[in-house]
Amino acid sequence: MAGQFYRVTCPDCENEQLIYGKAASDVACAVCGHVLARPTGGKAVFEGDVTETITRQNHA
Repeated sequence: MAGQFYRVTCPDCENEQLIYGKAASDVACAVCGHVLARPTGGKAVFEGDVTETITRQNHA
């Protein structure tokens, strides 16, 4: 199972943080506490700007 991670910039303090695209709970900024991602039951909704997408691949 492959998944994607996203580099998201906080709109309040401009901290960049990696977030899994299918987050199961709210993800808060590690610096200021602003909620950066909210779960939807599938792909998370991001509150900040997505600056990079990182694809994770499983290797057998």
